[in-house]
Amino acid sequence: MSADPTLSPEYLTRLHAYWRAANYLAVGQIYLMDNPLLEEPLQLSHIKPRLLGHWGTTPGLNFVYAHLNRVIRKYDLDVLYVAGPGHGGPALVANVYLEGTYSEYYPNVSEDKEGLRRLFKQFSFPGGIPSHVAPETPGSIHEGGELGYALSHATGAAFDNPDLIVACVIGDGEAETGPLATSWHSNKFLNPVRDGAVLPILHLNGYKIAGPTVLARIPREELTQLMQGYGYEPFFIDEADSMAATHLAMARTMDRMIERIREIQADARKNGFKQRPRWPMLVLHTPKGWTGPEEVDGVPVENSWRSHQVPLAKLAEKKDHLQQLEAWMRSYQPEELFTAEGKLQPTLRELAPVGKRRMGDNPHANGGVLLRDLRLPDFREYAVELPSPGSRIAEATRFQGTFLRDVMKMNMQSANFRLFSPDEFTSNRWDNVLEVTSRMLAAEILPSDTKVASDGRVMEMLSEHQCQGWLEGYLLTGRHGFFSCYEAFVHIVDSMFNQHAKWLKTCRHIPWRRSIASLNYLLTSHVWRQDHNGFSHQDPGFIDHVVNKKPEVVRVYLPPDANTLLSVTDHCLRSRNYVNVIVAGKQPQFQWLSMDAAIKHCSAGAGIWDWASNDQDGSPDIVMACCGDVPTLETLAAVSLLRGWLPSLKIRVVNVVDLMTLQPESEHPHGMSDKEFDAMFTKDKPILFAFHGYPWLIHRLTYRRAGHDNLHVRGYKEEGTTTTPFDMTVLNDLDRFHLAEAAIDLVPSLGAQAGHLRQRLRDKLIEHREYVRRHGEDMPEVRDWQWSVVK
Repeated sequence: MSADPTLSPEYLTRLHAYWRAANYLAVGQIYLMDNPLLEEPLQLSHIKPRLLGHWGTTPGLNFVYAHLNRVIRKYDLDVLYVAGPGHGGPALVANVYLEGTYSEYYPNVSEDKEGLRRLFKQFSFPGGIPSHVAPETPGSIHEGGELGYALSHATGAAFDNPDLIVACVIGDGEAETGPLATSWHSNKFLNPVRDGAVLPILHLNGYKIAGPTVLARIPREELTQLMQGYGYEPFFIDEADSMAATHLAMARTMDRMIERIREIQADARKNGFKQRPRWPMLVLHTPKGWTGPEEVDGVPVENSWRSHQVPLAKLAEKKDHLQQLEAWMRSYQPEELFTAEGKLQPTLRELAPVGKRRMGDNPHANGGVLLRDLRLPDFREYAVELPSPGSRIAEATRFQGTFLRDVMKMNMQSANFRLFSPDEFTSNRWDNVLEVTSRMLAAEILPSDTKVASDGRVMEMLSEHQCQGWLEGYLLTGRHGFFSCYEAFVHIVDSMFNQHAKWLKTCRHIPWRRSIASLNYLLTSHVWRQDHNGFSHQDPGFIDHVVNKKPEVVRVYLPPDANTLLSVTDHCLRSRNYVNVIVAGKQPQFQWLSMDAAIKHCSAGAGIWDWASNDQDGSPDIVMACCGDVPTLETLAAVSLLRGWLPSLKIRVVNVVDLMTLQPESEHPHGMSDKEFDAMFTKDKPILFAFHGYPWLIHRLTYRRAGHDNLHVRGYKEEGTTTTPFDMTVLNDLDRFHLAEAAIDLVPSLGAQAGHLRQRLRDKLIEHREYVRRHGEDMPEVRDWQWSVVK
């Protein structure tokens, strides 16, 4: 057998030079805004006034990238690079530039001296690019702004991508986070028959920002056992006595790991999936700040936490630092790496893959390029048949689940749709989907397990972080999905939502970034129906968090019944580049709108319910508004009382399904114009608004409206316990009796009648209190209530 030319001393010498070039470009990005090839002695005028980059992890990332290039060319691989270390931006930008991709996406950053100058200056500079891997970086799907999600993003990218290898570099600081520690178990959810492979690379450089890391300080045997316990086959690389030996060891180890991946996949694809394989993973042990200054001001820097950010600072105050920086940069011998015109030497450029095999130009990293529309059934066929408003009770999310079952069925062959849930799939009434697929598990499956299979498309793991991370990776690489979660515990992924929303916002302003499928949430088991879980499960605040984001990115829907939920779900599955949050109950509830009415209502986002109102012949005395399924029920119950007791009182009922319509059109694309808002809510009449969440959110969304001074909002005010559904509303003054009382108080013209009616309502509240504490359930008149005008 002939010798492998990519392991020859000559090849590895060139590979080392390529690595030097990447390191040089990384240092240049951190420090320089001029003199990119050091054609004259380094001066302060060449240095950025603010030094904001991170050096410590960068040379290790460059080392991995260079060696991945080698195996991509050798084996003709499709590889996606995920950089977990938070501020590894200099490395990824340097490598994407060296391979030629960066200049193709940004022609002004050309492959010449002027392009190098622009490359350096733009980094962490006003009007430039961030110091971490970001949407602006070609080849990236993983925002470096927060640690912990690299491996879950990588796994999500590998789902249903059988020819893809996702190389995921995990920093040893990141490895200390809870989400990353959990995400090692992602290997229990990869099927080698239909999925790609994830190659985790644990980069142990020993230090975080100001101290040692945990995994770098445990014995090798213990670390080996840990990774084996997670189910991996660990390989180890340490810095050898010479760089030639280090490169050779890395190259041979990379070959072994790639060949092991291919063996696993070939066996599974020929003989079928039998049992979970032990996928290879790499532990790469390098000095932090590798090849940087060994000492600065008499203290160690290389292989120390001091190299984490900028090893040489205060250059204006310390001239020896400037000299040390120049010596550091010249140690890479840029004159050997680049031509006089500033191009990478041809003998080095040929080490990089070409075309779409370049990791910076991998189509999976710009998922909209690969995105195909879902095949969707007609949601109208799943409608709740409704002779009249309130004439039927149903579980809204069960009808949604039936619709999603057929979405799953219709897209099974294209393998581009999955559902994600942290152990709440059946609880949230999506279990009809299990008629056509199963819960996915590549670990041991017992005969007693129900609807669990290695080829399932329901991703269920008791970790909100994992579900969100997998789904993000899946969406960012061009597929579709939905995430269901208990409303109170979706807060666990608050910061992950932040990062994804920021990614989407940024991508909207990057011309080459193609639109991806929206991130869709169903939040159920919500605040008003926690009958056995109680106060700990009562928190509607995620929607407050969501509306902080740019209006061009976020959408919030609170459909009051099954037909509106079906209409909203269809809309969200068709949408692009949004975060869609749907809040809907799973418990049996009254159904209010026919499908035709639901479509019209959802299209408008808010509307007057004529069938519940009696102000058609003139101006209302009061507007009774509602948003959310339980607030809608209690509002209609209050209206039925008031219309029965006060037939002359003119009431307008307004329901809001799209929360963002409450904002002015200048603030949100879905916002109503002032003219529309005033026509619906009036300018001068009292508005009593029953809201699903915290009341002040409605005030925040409407504070610019002409009638805001007339707006009175009832919602969740942090009162809860384990109690009956109706008692939860009473505790928060959102029940029908409190709403009716508030409405009476807001209409001064009622005069003397108000006192008698208020007393009647107070008596009802006392009756409720006594009954619920005696019997443990709601009063019959509450349990058996139906929509009608009470006489």
